[in-house]
Amino acid sequence: VKWKGKDLFDLVCRTVGLRETWFFGLRYTIKDTYAWLKPDKRVLDQEVPKDSPITFHFLAKFFPEKVEEELVQEITQHLFFLQVKKQILEEEILCSPEASVLLASYAVQAKYGDYDPNFHKPGFLAQDELLPKRVLMQYQMTADMWEEKITAWYAEHRGIARDEAEMEYLKIAQDLEMYGVSYFAITQNKRDTDLLLGVDAQGLHIYSPNSKLSPNKSFPWSGIRNISYSEKEFTIKPLDKKKDVFKFYSSQLRVNKLILQLCIGNHDLFMRRRRVDSVEVQPKEEKARKKMERQILAREKQMREEAERAKEEMERRLFQLQDEARLANEALLRSEETADLLAEKAQIAEEEAKLLAHKAAEAEQERQRLEVTALKTKEEKRLMEQKMREAEQLAVKLVEQSERRLKEADHLKQDLTEAKDAERRAKQKLLEITKTTYPLIAAYSAPPAPPPPPPEASNFSYDSTSMRLDFKDPDMKRLSMEIERERLEYMEKSKHLQDQLKELKSEIESLKLEEHRFYEWPHRETLSRGGHTQKRSTLFTCQT
Repeated sequence: VKWKGKDLFDLVCRTVGLRETWFFGLRYTIKDTYAWLKPDKRVLDQEVPKDSPITFHFLAKFFPEKVEEELVQEITQHLFFLQVKKQILEEEILCSPEASVLLASYAVQAKYGDYDPNFHKPGFLAQDELLPKRVLMQYQMTADMWEEKITAWYAEHRGIARDEAEMEYLKIAQDLEMYGVSYFAITQNKRDTDLLLGVDAQGLHIYSPNSKLSPNKSFPWSGIRNISYSEKEFTIKPLDKKKDVFKFYSSQLRVNKLILQLCIGNHDLFMRRRRVDSVEVQPKEEKARKKMERQILAREKQMREEAERAKEEMERRLFQLQDEARLANEALLRSEETADLLAEKAQIAEEEAKLLAHKAAEAEQERQRLEVTALKTKEEKRLMEQKMREAEQLAVKLVEQSERRLKEADHLKQDLTEAKDAERRAKQKLLEITKTTYPLIAAYSAPPAPPPPPPEASNFSYDSTSMRLDFKDPDMKRLSMEIERERLEYMEKSKHLQDQLKELKSEIESLKLEEHRFYEWPHRETLSRGGHTQKRSTLFTCQT
């Protein structure tokens, strides 16, 4: 309850580790405007909101003229970076599209570090707010197109540390017209014209209401002799007495107090920057120490990168050696397998050689056997030819015998015909004698029928009555006996001739079979090509 504003402010600074405290303050909002917590008064005695808890904003109250010279601590740079970035995105500080893209690339470098295409894939900035809405609405470009432009600049910032990227961001932002300017609505006394008053580290500026970029009139701190206010009236007295005093009015007394407070603070910092022995504003020793620390950090970073590269190279070499060893082992295994396979093939080839030698020996034996067979075949051929000639001679003899037998058969047939004719004549003569000598033959009873005649005598017909007669004539009896004898001789000759014909026929058939068997025989030729044996059979057919 008894804490003053300074107590609360010092607690915040100790919490964040801030030593450059003169740039910052605790701001709060009261009745649609803002105010800064006064350090010499108790917190609860000031016009702070009565809410519980009370909300204060730890912000930069005063801005440096040159950020690279005045901001020493890294936490100071980071706090300024966050506040300026927020003001640009909320369009409290207007920025061109080109500068917005460049500032966004440094913000990405500060957040993500060096660009890595393998890690920073397209779309990795989709959740980040990097550009003001006014810039996004000004051009008809998609989020991917904006990301591509930011990434192109971001890739060029490789090797820049986070604090360096934030410092580059502030160095670009401090050149913007609205950087570090606090604007207040005022009116002039004479014409009652609405104006804007701007307070920054350089001085006081008067703006038109619709233009915050180019001031109509400026009062640098070096040219101001005195600043005072009386209730709502505010007076600026130039150092040059010849110039007119500038007066303006504000709507509220609280605003005049805030303007005066900002003017006093910025003027004090302006004067302190220009003092030679200023320990707080121009800390040369601190900057030199920080520069040395950065150099040491850069060397350590370079050494670490070299060590990492050496480690990666050693790992790559190790992997390469492992791959080579694996390949060598595989090659050794393949060589062993190949050696085993070759040994197996050599064994198989040796066995095949033995088999081929055995087959060659067999082929040689077969060749010799075939030569002997050929010789035997020649001898057999000669014998067969001799037998063939003998068979031909025998066939000629048989043909001659056959012809002779055929002639004999013709003679026999002729004799048989003549015998038949003589028999017929004898029968005729016998019938004539019988009719004249024995007219009463019909009275005798007929005897049993005689047996049928043989096939050779089928042409003879005898009267059964005449054969059963009792011949008393010696001539007739003698004639009948002669006829019977001739018939029996003829039958015997005929039977003998038929047997000879059958025998001749069978001999002819056997000779034909032997001749066919003798005149057809296989002739084998043995041809040897490339260690392989080929056989051909040639059929020789001899016909007579």
